[in-house]
Amino acid sequence: MQDFSELKQEFIQDYGEGYQHFGLPQLMGRIVGLLLFEGKPLSLDYITQELNVSKGPVSQITRRLRDHNLVQRKWVPGDRKDYYEAAPDIFGKAFVNRISLMKSNLALAQKYQEKIKDLNLDDELANFKINIEDMYAFYEMMIKHYNNFLEEWHSRK
Repeated sequence: MQDFSELKQEFIQDYGEGYQHFGLPQLMGRIVGLLLFEGKPLSLDYITQELNVSKGPVSQITRRLRDHNLVQRKWVPGDRKDYYEAAPDIFGKAFVNRISLMKSNLALAQKYQEKIKDLNLDDELANFKINIEDMYAFYEMMIKHYNNFLEEWHSRK
């Protein structure tokens, strides 16, 4: 049977690898994994000690996670250190971040639809127009489905 420490290390490692699959830094996933596992505010010193990494990268990544509303700073009475914890509904917030990427791609398609709508398109640009129309339709549909999922997720909570 696995002990507490082994379970913790395995979860943190697996969570870091999961972040890598999304093209994000493994350390980012490991920090989130540690915060999820502990379930309480942790100091930067504790995070660096547990993950065996230097404070600079942990501080930088924690700031990025805060910018994306995935972690929040927590005040601990009697202590001047910065403490962090996973944001409430961290999974929903991560999903909202994904939706914003889809919206950027939709805006890109819309930008080029506008640029080419009044052009007399030859054969080469005709394919581009079809691809841009497909791109727009794809991301419009994806956002609709993502928003439906998010609505269902929030009603579950």
